[in-house]
Amino acid sequence: MSTAIVWFRQDLRLADNPALHAAIEQCEQIIPVFIDETSGNSGLLPSESSASHVWLHHALNNLQQRLLEKGATLIFRRGDALECLQQLQQETGATHLYWNRRYDPVGIGCDTAIKQQLSDACEVRSFNASLLSEPWAVLKKDGTPYRVFTAFWKMKRQLGFPELPLPEPASPFKGIKQNPESLSLDDLGYLPQIRWDKGMMEYWKTGELAAHDVLENFLNEQVPDYKTKRDFPASPATSQLSPHLHFGTISPRQILNRAEAFLAENPGAETGVQCFLSEVGWREFAYYLLYHFPATTSESLDKRFTAFPWRDPEEYQTDLIRWQQGQTGFPLIDAGMRQLWATGWMHNRVRMIVASFLTKNLLIPWQEGESWFRDTLVDADLASNTMGWQWVAGCGADAAPYFRIFNPVLQSEKFDKSGEYIRHWVPELRNLTDKTIHQPWTSDAKVAYPTAMTDLKASRVRALERFGVIKNATSPA
Repeated sequence: MSTAIVWFRQDLRLADNPALHAAIEQCEQIIPVFIDETSGNSGLLPSESSASHVWLHHALNNLQQRLLEKGATLIFRRGDALECLQQLQQETGATHLYWNRRYDPVGIGCDTAIKQQLSDACEVRSFNASLLSEPWAVLKKDGTPYRVFTAFWKMKRQLGFPELPLPEPASPFKGIKQNPESLSLDDLGYLPQIRWDKGMMEYWKTGELAAHDVLENFLNEQVPDYKTKRDFPASPATSQLSPHLHFGTISPRQILNRAEAFLAENPGAETGVQCFLSEVGWREFAYYLLYHFPATTSESLDKRFTAFPWRDPEEYQTDLIRWQQGQTGFPLIDAGMRQLWATGWMHNRVRMIVASFLTKNLLIPWQEGESWFRDTLVDADLASNTMGWQWVAGCGADAAPYFRIFNPVLQSEKFDKSGEYIRHWVPELRNLTDKTIHQPWTSDAKVAYPTAMTDLKASRVRALERFGVIKNATSPA
């Protein structure tokens, strides 16, 4: 009897899952498996008891229940992926092994090794389930990868997007008669022993069905005004689909297809829909950059930044902690960092502002911020997180110019004019006036709030001086 092992990774869904679809089509029974890769993971599991672990636990629990409803049991294993899959194939005599690809450096290496080692034992195939097109499919005329988003996205749209997403399997499919040995989901230890995560998860619903509910709500309620309202952190104008995309409870192909159908029904929403789809494009660009420039997970794409004079760790450690804890003395910065700690998420404009403050006003290396975000975000996506931090720091592809330094006070006054966002996350300032809440040091009211940790004007001048050290250096090839 033909049997397929279906290895679930960042594709925790039944619909539009090419590996699962092929297994059901080709084989008489399937063995779904998820492997906790304790060695050499690439950002799927950032660190012990992190926010993304918690999200993963709940998404896996949802997938486990949906597979049971279809007649299959999700097997949990822990260890090196190659060793786990070899063992599972030997135990079950599986004739096929299918999975959906990852595009990070470790994932690519792992895929190659598995194909080399297991192709003699069974049919081995991998598929694209997480991108609109493969990162090697879009190149400049000279065969080199794009470094500018606009040109990349234009070419990608010209080449066209893939066919319609695959439907969810309509009828139950056969699991193996005698399930192989499996850990339990709780054995993986993704939930912390001290349950700090319960408050965070009150803000979220996980799983495949929830992801589509989030998309529908966004399209019907927010997308018509998305372009104008998405910059205002107090407004619920963003989709908040990023963690669902990261863990694959929804695919970009499903989002594209549904958004285009919505636009056909609501032509007046074209501006909002196209703006939203460009954000999906930025995610594609992030994975594209990670694939073509794998060293950027820890190194700046712009090699001039190798010589950038960041402050030394022993000098900035106290400042880094104040930033992490939302105690900088700048209300918008602190609101964003506290939102991150409480919910595992931060509004995108605020992400740019807090990142600019860390790398430019405080001169702390972007890697420190990327690491903190990776540990605290439920959407801790290696590709998007790396690209975003390098963009703000000025050292990545299509980066913000070195002289662009977000002023947190001006940004606050522009995008949170009434202080609604600040009042929610920095409650000690809620009684200040709309004018003084952005600069509490100008208020006569006594509040238990830290003093500003740096002078914005002086720190801007200092940053520009240090950028001057590298701006005339030879640009990267």
